[in-house]
Amino acid sequence: MYLDLDPVRSRNASRIDGRTAPAWSILLPFFNESDYLPATIASLAAQSVSMTLILIDNGSTDGSAMIARAACRDHGLDYLLITEPLPGKVAALRTGLGWVRTPWVATCDADTLYPSHYLAAAEAILTKPGCVAAGAYFVAPGIDERARQTAARRFLTVARLLPRQSHTGGAGQAFRTSALRAAGGFDADRWNYVLEDHEIVHRVMRTGAMGYARDYWCAPSKRDRDRDSIRWTLLERLVYAAAAPKAGDWFFYSFLAPRLRRRRLLSNRIRERQYHHLEGPVFGPPHPVF
Repeated sequence: MYLDLDPVRSRNASRIDGRTAPAWSILLPFFNESDYLPATIASLAAQSVSMTLILIDNGSTDGSAMIARAACRDHGLDYLLITEPLPGKVAALRTGLGWVRTPWVATCDADTLYPSHYLAAAEAILTKPGCVAAGAYFVAPGIDERARQTAARRFLTVARLLPRQSHTGGAGQAFRTSALRAAGGFDADRWNYVLEDHEIVHRVMRTGAMGYARDYWCAPSKRDRDRDSIRWTLLERLVYAAAAPKAGDWFFYSFLAPRLRRRRLLSNRIRERQYHHLEGPVFGPPHPVF
């Protein structure tokens, strides 16, 4: 695997010392998301707790890295910009996790908006005894409060009925960093398919519980989608619900992985838009960062 790592700190980074260092890191992988990164970064910059934003450019060709850098500087964020040329979200997350130095870490998507209390709500969940992961529910952009509360009740009911599985995607997950690393972290050699968000939660939950809360939510941006479906089938969902409590290893590594392999649903298929005609073995020359 070839990596081109060039960390970049914001102008405010030198002011962070042992007394004020953030407790949170956010992993934000992206590939050709120039239209959505400014709004996402603005929502993360408005968080009520301090954090370091770790941006992982997964070989973008549309100037996403420059746009992300400019947005971070405009908001005075403490940030790190890395290039991971190996295709796929799992590879990008693995590289980003290697730079985390905080007790809490969240995985976010470049096309998702986060309320200002998002990290604080996650921390309230993760500080509960035995809780090692937190999961947010998704609401439509601009949803009113009454509809959001209805969505929260529905989501939390399902989570209570099926406690040993993930009920949210990678855009809305947060972890104790120590638990995530103890589980092996994001590992393309172990799992390089779609649904990596459910597989990583399966491993992390070997050491504790995943928690949810009424005020822990986020909103995917409105966007056009031109990718093939990467969703699992109804059968796969049903087997997951039945197997997750006691047979999770069998479900992911013996049942689901061969099925995803046959459908060629590798990690890079998570991308919202298809740019595979632009990709070489590792996207060609690595995208420079300064």
